[in-house]
Order: sequence, then structure tokens, then C-alpha cells
Amino acid sequence: MFEMFQKVFRPSRNDSLSRSFSRLGWLGFWMQVAVGAIPLVLTIYALVFGRNPAPGTRAGFPLIEYLSIAGLLVLAFTTMWSYRYTRLAVRLADPERRPAESAVQRTVWTGIRASTIGIIFSMLVMLFEVGQLLIYFLRAPQAGIPVIQTTGGPASWVSAADIAGLMALLLTMFVEVAVLAFSVWLLYRTTIPSAEFPHVGANGR
Repeated sequence: MFEMFQKVFRPSRNDSLSRSFSRLGWLGFWMQVAVGAIPLVLTIYALVFGRNPAPGTRAGFPLIEYLSIAGLLVLAFTTMWSYRYTRLAVRLADPERRPAESAVQRTVWTGIRASTIGIIFSMLVMLFEVGQLLIYFLRAPQAGIPVIQTTGGPASWVSAADIAGLMALLLTMFVEVAVLAFSVWLLYRTTIPSAEFPHVGANGR
């Protein structure tokens, strides 16, 4: 494992750009599949079993749900895009099917933009979630234990699902930051000489 990372992050002129795309593409793909399954299961559970007359912490604030769904859609897109990196690696390894350097860079730029949007969505949801939890705890008696609010409006509460949701958001953001770092590194790799593009950068490109 250490040798793989050493080869990926210490490139030379003779290193294969195809192998870098393959390694980081598969790494990003499986990381997103593993971590993305957690918020996906929580979201499905909330949508299927969360529709009840008694409101929870998200009641009356559907923007959080919309942002969460949008974040999951972006996560699905970046997962697909990481898989696209692995297919691009196959094309790079074949001289007859090898795309132009500019096309490779455009593909990586798309992944960078998508990962950045996903991070922004996750940050917004986390800010709304934490702000709403803070409001509930400030309204509750300051003994540190009661978290059920039954006065001043409909009954509402803070449950373990809220904390699990925050944990899922943290894991999702961790993966999105890692995938963004992979994409930035791959973009950098396309700007320096490699086995596929040995003359890149020689004339200011």
C-alpha cells in the first residue's frame, strides 16, 4: 500500500498517467461507495419512516431535506466520475484511443467542480443542522439531559438519528475532500511530463 502511494504521489517523466488515473479513480470510487451508503440508508429511512404527525428536528424546515438530497445526488455523480477516471485510464493506456491532453484536463476539471459543489452542500446542511440543534438545546432546560420541547408550539425532540445524520455528513465531507484532493492531483499530473504525454509543458502548455 505504501509503495502504491509513493508511486502515485512522486511522479517522474517515465511514470504512467494511466496508472495514476486508475489507482486514484478506483480508490475514490470505493471510498464514495462505502461512505455514501451510510447517508443513503439514513435518507431512505427518514423518507420512508419519518413521515409521522409528531414533528422532529427537521419539521418545518424542508430546506435541510432538499440540500441533503442534492448533496446525495452530487455524491452519486462524483462516484460515477471517479469510475469515469478508471475508464479514462484504459483509453490513456491505448495509443490509438488516447484522448488529447486538453480533453483529459477538462474531464478532471469537471470532477473538481462537482466535488467542490458537494462540499458546499455538505457544509450548508451541517450549518443548518447544528444551528437547529443549538436552538433546541437553548430552549430546553439547561440541566443537560432533557431534550424534549413541549412548550411554545408543537412537541419536538432531538434523537440519536440527528447525531447519526451529522456523523454521516462528516463522513461524506471527508470523502468529498479526499476525492477533491485526488482530482486536483490528477490535474497536476496532466500538466507535467508523463509516459503518455512526454512533451507536455515543454512549450508553455
